[in-house]
Amino acid sequence: MKRNHLKRAAALSYDEGKQIAPELSAKGIGLVAENIIKKAKENNVPIIEDPSLVELLSKLDINEAIPEQLYEAVAEVFAFIYQVEQEAKARKIK
Repeated sequence: MKRNHLKRAAALSYDEGKQIAPELSAKGIGLVAENIIKKAKENNVPIIEDPSLVELLSKLDINEAIPEQLYEAVAEVFAFIYQVEQEAKARKIK
C-alpha cells in the first residue's frame, strides 16, 4: 500500500498557563493514526479532519511548539473546537 493512501493524524495540546504556543503531542500514519483517533474519541477530544494541516504538523517533532506560520490555521481549529464546546454546553442547559 502506498504511504500517501494511509490515514494520518496529529494531535495538539495547549496549556495557556504553561506554553507559549500549542505543541504537537502525537502524530502517526496508518495504525498509529487510527489509534490516535480512537483514543481521542474515547476521551471526547474533538477531532477535525484537515489533511493539509496534518501534513504540515507531521513535519514537527513530538512536544515541539507549532511555528508562527501555523498560528492562524491552528487558531481556527481551536476557535472551531471552542464553538462546538459552547454549543454542546448550551444544549445541556436547555
